[in-house]
Amino acid sequence: MSKIEDTVRIPPNRFEEPLNEVASEIINESYVGKIDKKMGLMVTVKDIEEIGVGKVIMGDGAAYHEVVFTALFFKPELHEIVEGEVIEVTEFGAFIRIGPMDGLVHVSQVTDDYINYDGKRGALIGKESKKTLEEGNRVRARIVALSLKGKSSKETKIGLTMRQPNLGRVEWIEKEKEKKSKKGKKGKKEKK
Repeated sequence: MSKIEDTVRIPPNRFEEPLNEVASEIINESYVGKIDKKMGLMVTVKDIEEIGVGKVIMGDGAAYHEVVFTALFFKPELHEIVEGEVIEVTEFGAFIRIGPMDGLVHVSQVTDDYINYDGKRGALIGKESKKTLEEGNRVRARIVALSLKGKSSKETKIGLTMRQPNLGRVEWIEKEKEKKSKKGKKGKKEKK
């Protein structure tokens, strides 16, 4: 959450509406989806804390108000573990929606297995393990490359990996946990 000061232009046709609501709507239209290198991607205006008295500029007719507002930002960090949904699968990897941004898991970063692309099905399939990754799957990944250059989320680049323990498709992680749990129980029985 960050506090921001700015000037908001309220057009004359909106003077009858509640000032806070109009200011919030106009600020959201201006800022949401924009990227600030320090704060990340602005998601929404949380609260308008102060609105100054409006000033009219000759020849415009709109009122300009100084505002102080708090905004919610999303800023991914390098090496952060994120969860998301597969939104598209291509020959070269899978695009993952992580909050308001998308990241890419290159085919070389899906699993330790050799990966084949099934174009008809729109899936990545492990040659030995038969693990599949398709649109709609929930996954856990680590951010390994990050570029927040540009002004919007369309210009960002987030590289992801799922080739580490406890990463990958949620079902794969659960199966691994079950295997470890069963091995642990067998070891305890043999010791007795």
